[in-house]
Amino acid sequence: MNTPVTVDYAALLETAIEEARTGLSEGGVPIGAALFRRDGRLLGRGRNRRVQEGDPSIHGETDAFRKAGRQRSYRDTIMVTTLAPCWYCSGLVRQFGIGTVVVGESQTFQGGMDWLQSLGVKVVDLHSQACIDLLGDFIARHPEIWNEDIGED
Repeated sequence: MNTPVTVDYAALLETAIEEARTGLSEGGVPIGAALFRRDGRLLGRGRNRRVQEGDPSIHGETDAFRKAGRQRSYRDTIMVTTLAPCWYCSGLVRQFGIGTVVVGESQTFQGGMDWLQSLGVKVVDLHSQACIDLLGDFIARHPEIWNEDIGED
């Protein structure tokens, strides 16, 4: 008989927060992410590097996904991100069948959370004050970069 594995989502979020802080120290948007196996084993971690690399496709989730490398299946993986995934990153979750998305916060930005849930993806919002503060402080200082990041004029 298989015993269900209990994963501490808050502990997994710490990896994404570390990535977000690194991104901020590099002058980028402080959004971090990490892809884990269902048992909590880290596959890849990344951060939003749009500003640093001049590449609009390097969001935290896509960076973590790329760094995880090829997986036979993503059904038993957990994408952990400091902010609710945008439509682009929600599409990545849908395309590859990532089973669980853990969100640090969705107060600042809702993204595609409801859509993912409607498709049967398990979405867990941790309402992390650390994530809210990290991005909120950045937005207050750099609203033009934030608006660019979310595709607003």
